[in-house]
Amino acid sequence: MNAAVRAVTRMGIYVGAKVFLIYEGYEGLVEGGDNIKQANWLSVSNIIQLGGTVIGSARCKAFTTRAGRLRAARNLVEHGITNLCVIGGDGSLTGADIFRSEWGELLEELVQDGQISEEVAQENSRLNIVGLVGSIDNDFCGTDMTIGTDSALHRIMEVIDAITTTAQSHQRTFVLEVMGRHCGYLALVSGLASGADWLFIPESPPEDGWEDLMCERLGETRSRGSRLNIIIIAEGAIDRSGKPISSNYVKDLVVQRLGFDTRVTVLGHVQRGGTPSAFDRVLSSKMGMEAVMALLEATPDTPACVVSLSGNQSVRLPLMECVQVTKDVQKAMDEKRFEEAIQLRGRSFENNWNIYKLLAHQKPAQEKSPFSVAILNVGAPAAGMNAAVRSAVRISICQGHTIYAVSDGFEGLAKGQIREVGWHDVAGWLGRGGSMLGTKRTLPKTCMEKIVENVRKFNIQGLLVIGGFEAYEGVLQLVEARGQYEELCIIMCVIPATISNNVPGTDFSLGSDTAVNAAMESCDRIKQSASGTKRRVFIVETMGGYCGYLSTVTGIAVGADAAYVYEDPFTIHDLKVNRAGAALWQHRLGKIRRKTGKGRAVGTGKDLEEHGQGLGSCCVEVSGAWVQPRGAEGCRMAASILAFILQANVEHLTDKMKTDIQRGLVLRGEPRPPLTATMGPSWE
Repeated sequence: MNAAVRAVTRMGIYVGAKVFLIYEGYEGLVEGGDNIKQANWLSVSNIIQLGGTVIGSARCKAFTTRAGRLRAARNLVEHGITNLCVIGGDGSLTGADIFRSEWGELLEELVQDGQISEEVAQENSRLNIVGLVGSIDNDFCGTDMTIGTDSALHRIMEVIDAITTTAQSHQRTFVLEVMGRHCGYLALVSGLASGADWLFIPESPPEDGWEDLMCERLGETRSRGSRLNIIIIAEGAIDRSGKPISSNYVKDLVVQRLGFDTRVTVLGHVQRGGTPSAFDRVLSSKMGMEAVMALLEATPDTPACVVSLSGNQSVRLPLMECVQVTKDVQKAMDEKRFEEAIQLRGRSFENNWNIYKLLAHQKPAQEKSPFSVAILNVGAPAAGMNAAVRSAVRISICQGHTIYAVSDGFEGLAKGQIREVGWHDVAGWLGRGGSMLGTKRTLPKTCMEKIVENVRKFNIQGLLVIGGFEAYEGVLQLVEARGQYEELCIIMCVIPATISNNVPGTDFSLGSDTAVNAAMESCDRIKQSASGTKRRVFIVETMGGYCGYLSTVTGIAVGADAAYVYEDPFTIHDLKVNRAGAALWQHRLGKIRRKTGKGRAVGTGKDLEEHGQGLGSCCVEVSGAWVQPRGAEGCRMAASILAFILQANVEHLTDKMKTDIQRGLVLRGEPRPPLTATMGPSWE
């Protein structure tokens, strides 16, 4: 929320508006006085990394009454406020819409009571409302993600990672209860990202007799050699009759029927606290800017709107339409129309649920497919590669394909480092960083004939390549060689995986979110040091090659004073603008061409300190390769997106190969363009 407060405040000041901060929510709006203060640029400095909200939040019964809203209107008129940005859940936003609809009547009543004049009422005749949804449950329909959800998922995954180690050591079963009284989003996505053995969400209660099925599956998992079981349950989980399913009931069931050492962990309000994730900070900043623009462009006929996230874009939607759909979900659940409730949650929620059911437990394919698909990682390792391989393997097995794992990229494909993998071979891969298959930068042109030989030998009819620019380049080399080798006239698909996020055709690549979070955490610690030291500039160097994505997004997430990137060349003279007040400079050093007028290269801290002319000292922090494969973290938060993309592409590969099959062999004579699995505005 603090990032949103910061963005609205600074964007409002940027466009020339007076900005007021209302403390303690609607209670402060009703009470007035010192609860309403005009803000300046520095009022929101150094808050972007803080959890909670610096302006406070409180439930207010007074605002639910007309008398309370009358007092709130009086306080707004006193300060000349005619635009209101509300950050909260559907209750807060509904209250804001009611307030807006009554605004004219409230002003008339204030005039009649002599509290304001006719002229003042005329000057403040219109109240514009825009909403930003802040809810860790992600229970508001109309937006892909609400403010706070990603941070809550980070807290949950941190706990799951910690629990997994002790569970493996002691061969325990853990039942984790997460928030979600009316919405199972947190349970669903954390279950998908952690590979939980069983999942309970209120939108889809288990079928009657679920106790027997759950215990059977947990027992099967242990019989295959697994040393732990993870069960995730939303606090609002119910059975088909509407009876609550508690975490203690599930624990007792496992102990009584299976005899497993079982523990319960209730996460509670730890999910609400802590440092916001990079995604939440950037999301809030983008939404805050869009909210100010929505208020500036509002007309008397413009309905109250809510700023939502659709794909990777901020969009404006009618507020009350979204609130109504949100209420329709609860109504469908109350009436036991659970399939409809899942559909009303949106395509993202429905896809997540279907993918979890597909990947969690192996189901025999309807028929054995004659097709074979090979998977390999290429280029530098990136967090999320292992999750991608796991999803691709299991989805392909569900389609009945033979699936091969190739070690060490194209080099391994040339050397015959190819093995068939099954469902359980990729168990436990979700939480691991790096590349379990191994990855190298070797390109096919150095070993083309050997690659073709192994494609023929293993009868590979589809190639799934996970990697960055080297993966793109390698697949293109294979495509260009089709004229010489008909064995390469097969389906090829690339999944972008690079921390630099420097490949075309996608808004996000695997590993970039994890890298941004790693760089952000480093900068947060540096800011703590900087706050205790006056007149010091901190320079942070990030990875990224010739792409400034990491630097730019990390700069937004930490509130850096400047972000210098390769794409926007600068000189030492450009630094003069920031030299006097900078507390942190976020920039790309490695391959940026920095020249002064005389052609002397500008180096690191010493050069900036020298040109600072005694204004302060300069420290340099280089965030090197440790931002790369540090667990799956943020990429596991995108596991639902990834799994959906993989399913769509594996199904596409299947359909293409089925149409091309003849006499049991895929015809190789017809060239087929390579595919790229992308994540962007259309991923949902």
